[in-house]
Amino acid sequence: MLPADSHVHSEWSWDAPLGSMERTCEKAVELGLPAIAFTEHVDHTVWMVNLDVLHPDDHLATVCSPDGELTPPRFDAAGYLEAIERCRERFPELRILSGMELGEPHRHAEEIAKLLAVGQFDRLIGSLHCLPIGDRYTEPPGQFARRPAAEVMRDYLAEIPRLIEQSEVFTVLAHIDYPIRYWPAEQAGPFDLLEFEEEFRHALWVTAESGRALEISTRLPLHSTILRWWREEGGQAVTFGSDAHLPSAVAQGFKEAAHMAEAHGFRPGKDLLGIWGRVD
Repeated sequence: MLPADSHVHSEWSWDAPLGSMERTCEKAVELGLPAIAFTEHVDHTVWMVNLDVLHPDDHLATVCSPDGELTPPRFDAAGYLEAIERCRERFPELRILSGMELGEPHRHAEEIAKLLAVGQFDRLIGSLHCLPIGDRYTEPPGQFARRPAAEVMRDYLAEIPRLIEQSEVFTVLAHIDYPIRYWPAEQAGPFDLLEFEEEFRHALWVTAESGRALEISTRLPLHSTILRWWREEGGQAVTFGSDAHLPSAVAQGFKEAAHMAEAHGFRPGKDLLGIWGRVD
């Protein structure tokens, strides 16, 4: 059996215009997943986007100001929770978890607290997408366009401990390798994971000390070395996340990810809800 997909987006995420909660559930049933978590984007950081590199039909352009400032739309928590209940009724054979992917939660505690008061959320994952540059914020592509790539990578990993230590609302750290998706190999050369071993290990140690789980993301398959470092730094649990924004992407790469997790001593729990524990 494949693991539960604990990081999925539907049309309730502002950056997934082609997502569909119902079709995603259909895909999960087809694949035989035990559970799925709709961790919709909840972002409050305003950041800058380079409009010159966007395709005219890119959905990001529709939420940007003329100068490229992106203000994420408000998350309709009440409407989303109603959709979750409808899908639970339609797909009784699938365990459907409600959730949110909280972007930079250590910077937006007040706004997140208001959302959590709306209803019950089963799975909360924390993400770091944006870093400061001057008095603005940008995602990794914008950072790499203006700064040395290694410096951006180190700053990202240095922010992870602050994310962990300054926010207690989430239980899973999502895609710790997020900037690698955008690594500018043409300018900086191939990405060398070992160059950042010290920074990765420290971020993983702080995460492990907090008692949280590490997500094995398959959007860009997590390098097995990072999972080894996670175990060596005391990590006790992992989850699996496709970061799917389309129904067709659900659980992609999960077979390989599950084998990798087993090889590093992690096994599924009894409830099959996607958290695998460490076996010593």
